[in-house]
Amino acid sequence: MTEYGRGQGSEPWHPEDPLFGDGGWEGQQQAHAGQQPAYGGQPQHYPQQPQYGDWGTGEQSGYGQSQQYQQQYDPQQYGGQGHQQYDENGWPTGTHAQAPYPDPADPYGQQTVGYDGQQPDYYGTPDAYPPPEPPSRRSEEPEQRTDWDPGPDQGEHAFFAGGDDDDDSDEPGDDSGRGDRRGRGGKPKKRRSGCACLVVVLVFGGGLSGVGYYGYQFYQDRFGAAPDFAGDGTNETVTVTIPKGAGGYAIGQELKKQGVVKSVDAFVAAQSQNPDGKTIQAGVYVMKKEMSAASAVEMMLDPSSQNNLIIAEGSRNTAVYQEIDKRLELSKGTTAKAAKENYKDLGLPDWALNHPNLKDPLEGFLYPSSYAVSKGQKPEAVLKEMVARANEKYEELGLETKAKSLGLDGPWQLLTVASLAQAEGTSHDDFRKMAEVVYNRLEPGNPETYGSLEFDSTYNYIKNQSKIDLSIAELRQYDNPYNTYYVKGLPPGPIDNPGEEALRGALNPTDDGWYYFISLDGKTSKFTKTLAEHEELVEEFNASRSGD
Repeated sequence: MTEYGRGQGSEPWHPEDPLFGDGGWEGQQQAHAGQQPAYGGQPQHYPQQPQYGDWGTGEQSGYGQSQQYQQQYDPQQYGGQGHQQYDENGWPTGTHAQAPYPDPADPYGQQTVGYDGQQPDYYGTPDAYPPPEPPSRRSEEPEQRTDWDPGPDQGEHAFFAGGDDDDDSDEPGDDSGRGDRRGRGGKPKKRRSGCACLVVVLVFGGGLSGVGYYGYQFYQDRFGAAPDFAGDGTNETVTVTIPKGAGGYAIGQELKKQGVVKSVDAFVAAQSQNPDGKTIQAGVYVMKKEMSAASAVEMMLDPSSQNNLIIAEGSRNTAVYQEIDKRLELSKGTTAKAAKENYKDLGLPDWALNHPNLKDPLEGFLYPSSYAVSKGQKPEAVLKEMVARANEKYEELGLETKAKSLGLDGPWQLLTVASLAQAEGTSHDDFRKMAEVVYNRLEPGNPETYGSLEFDSTYNYIKNQSKIDLSIAELRQYDNPYNTYYVKGLPPGPIDNPGEEALRGALNPTDDGWYYFISLDGKTSKFTKTLAEHEELVEEFNASRSGD
């Protein structure tokens, strides 16, 4: 039969024993049996334990029966405690009687007592090794070291490390070393560094400065005046290109990029204060650097500041090509050659292609307007922009949809009629009448011309000239498809680039029966319905010229 509670007991205490005061499993078994470990080689007395199957009566009758335990103490070894007695019911007796229930701090029910009658320290505090000696044996407290340094992570706070004017020593004026500045609790006393405080001041000062700066920027962005230059600018000039449809902010961004204005907001504000309500047109402007926003707006509204290529109404392609060469600083004939070789790639509509006997396939499609042309551009790019502008206008006016209603084969013929009205008209007021003259003469059975146009402008176009003193004999003898004195009907194509008024006149001609016209002063035209009325005007014109 195996016995429980029997054994040799715990070993004597050893100074290097980390479990001093803890008897382990065997010690706990002994505690349940009412035993205390012996120290210093003192024998221990164990009460007789019942064995399994040894169920008797009386004091050794086992579970459910009262037991009497007797524990011996050495009065000299255990602080003077005497012999503990128990009554017949198992309760302790005498002045040192203890409750039969275990102490909550000692869950295993053991009450190990040290040399001085106090509980031992199980948690490894500095006083745990070795255990304190009895008062009679204690020696004087050793002298503390004066060279003690807690190190960077001991006894000092990393932020307030160092000292200040406050001295926390026990004695006023105590200037002993670090070891003498330990308090009664064993903790080193700390002193704050003036350098650390300066760092704190700088950190908070820098934070306040940053908040102030960004607060000022926030105010300036939302409530302050936009940054702006002063004056009319420097002597340095730049070329600024403003694309079509650009608004105030887009223009301001381009000006700021070129160094003309200081901020976009300043320019937009100045433009909104324009009293005349004028708008800045697309084009090329010669501007000064570092101009005030108001000065920049004023200059851009002045037509003289624009450096655009202006295509006048009724201009022929030959003149347009020459102007492009000059603006791009190209050799003469460069743009004309590019137009001849690349006209199919410049965006012409389908109805403008594949017409025979054309002098220039692009005639009529270099729309009169203002174009931003500057050195460095390719001539093809400039021509493509002009063709695109023409397509936009022709679609807007409806040339393709309205040509049939006017008795024409298509928009190509309608564009040619507009170019004739543009070439022969002298003012915007007579374009509708001029267009009616064209339509009436085109009628094959008309009693005045019988289908012949007989316009001097067609002859001048093929000759690339602008003469007015032309003889009928000369005109009728020149064999060329564009010479309407030689062939009936319309020329192969447009003879110039008509403007919007001429186009509208061709789309909406008068219906008054006009067949003839003449300009007496070179500015206005007079229209007649019969040849006789026309001859009277011719005699009047010749008389005025002979009198000069």
